[in-house]
Amino acid sequence: MTGDEANPVAGWSRLHGEDVSASNLVVGWLRFVHALARPFDRVHPDVLSAAGVVVAASAVAAAGGGGRWALLALLLVIATGVLDGLDGAVALRTGRVRPLGAVVDAVADRLSDLSLVLVLLVLGAEAWWCAAIGGSVLLHEYARAKAQAVGMASAGAITAAERPTRVIVVAIACAGTGLAPGGTPVTGWSWAAVSALVWAGCAAVGFGQLVTGIRRELTDRPWTGPFASGRSDEPGHDPR
Repeated sequence: MTGDEANPVAGWSRLHGEDVSASNLVVGWLRFVHALARPFDRVHPDVLSAAGVVVAASAVAAAGGGGRWALLALLLVIATGVLDGLDGAVALRTGRVRPLGAVVDAVADRLSDLSLVLVLLVLGAEAWWCAAIGGSVLLHEYARAKAQAVGMASAGAITAAERPTRVIVVAIACAGTGLAPGGTPVTGWSWAAVSALVWAGCAAVGFGQLVTGIRRELTDRPWTGPFASGRSDEPGHDPR
């Protein structure tokens, strides 16, 4: 048993540079996923990452069936969220955390995110809304990745627009479409349209939180890249 298997919260916090021990929700989720991961210890984490992409794409196909097929899409969307946690949990439990695995996981997550956007599109959300939230995901994650590449040791901030939020919003759209196809109560709008609006709102709030976190982490931090000058970050500086 590795140290990270014995204490998954500490392992996750160390890996992501964020202490989440004060959040009962996150702590509960991490412990649940690590317990669920036990039977998958012999499966390579990259296989689980790839499986998440396949399941997310299958959710798009299921949603396209219309009617009650949206309920199958719901199950597949939930499975996508679980697989997203399983690959990291297995890597931590078995001591197989590695830089290349982090890249594979990140690429798989982005492909799954775009599949979630397509689920909303297939269920009836406006194409331009879907394009906007898809772009917001890529902007959010690119900004975080770039900040980490230039020295940010943490995730910047755990925002309102992280992957669990995206999965939950799309899952609600699938459940609503399958169980109440007439639309949302009072408004009568499609579940997909409402979910896309909620996602967009979370994306706006989350990006603001991330920008604040990045500024906090990088302001006055010396440039340490391959072309380092040793100077701290100041307005107007361009490290390119």
